[in-house]
Amino acid sequence: MIHSIQDLGFSLNDVIPGEGFHCSHFFYSIDRKALTELDAARRLEAKEAFKSVLNPDNVGFPARFQLGLVSGHKADFSLMIMDQDPIKIESLNQSLLSSSFGPLIRPTFSYVSISEVSEYALTVDQYSKRLIQEGESADSSSFQTKVKIYEERLAKMNYQRLTPDFPNWPVSCFYPMNKWRVPGANWFSLSSSERHRMMLEHAKSGIKFGGRVSQLITVGIGLDDWEWGVTLWASNPLHLKQIVYDMRFDEASAKYAEFGPFYTSYHVGAEKFLNLAGV
Repeated sequence: MIHSIQDLGFSLNDVIPGEGFHCSHFFYSIDRKALTELDAARRLEAKEAFKSVLNPDNVGFPARFQLGLVSGHKADFSLMIMDQDPIKIESLNQSLLSSSFGPLIRPTFSYVSISEVSEYALTVDQYSKRLIQEGESADSSSFQTKVKIYEERLAKMNYQRLTPDFPNWPVSCFYPMNKWRVPGANWFSLSSSERHRMMLEHAKSGIKFGGRVSQLITVGIGLDDWEWGVTLWASNPLHLKQIVYDMRFDEASAKYAEFGPFYTSYHVGAEKFLNLAGV
């Protein structure tokens, strides 16, 4: 059963971010020994519980959900969940753990965060000023057209940053990251203009992958051990390799970024995952 913040005696308004969604990434491994100890009836019961808990048609199910088959030894499957209500998100995790499938799994990693619009995203006014600095005339039709196009694009970008629709692409990777606070490479001691300059360069590197990679950055500052979580969806795994490789040469990454573990997931339904995992 999926619960909500009201079950704790609070109003939803008490936990809704000023804008955007709460976001959690969960990673689990299957206990193969426990699996072998189940008879056929109990195994079927566990499988049905898994499908029942993770059924998006359930009443009160979180707004965004994705199940993935994880490559490598770090986990067997992943859940990415987003909603205005953090209890809906955590309730899904707890419901899975307390179900008859729960004894078969071990949580291996999680990341708790909130979606945000980056402070480095140019406002329409900032974009207009940059065009003028680059030689555009504020009276020209070219200037007006570029500003209008950017304004429309910014609204779509901000929607995707705050309440994203998960792309219907087969693969994603997730990794947490920090910015360094070490002598000679302390991101937080830099001026705002320097940080904006480097992040603009970083953004330009990512734009080259439009139509092949979609990115979501959520903030875990004050909520988890790492400052940011990066989720990349791709139309092909090769694009994940290439975008991370290319962007690591940008100054913002090469000098100031610390990366956590990478988790690669292939998106599947519950039934497909159970079959692939040999459950």
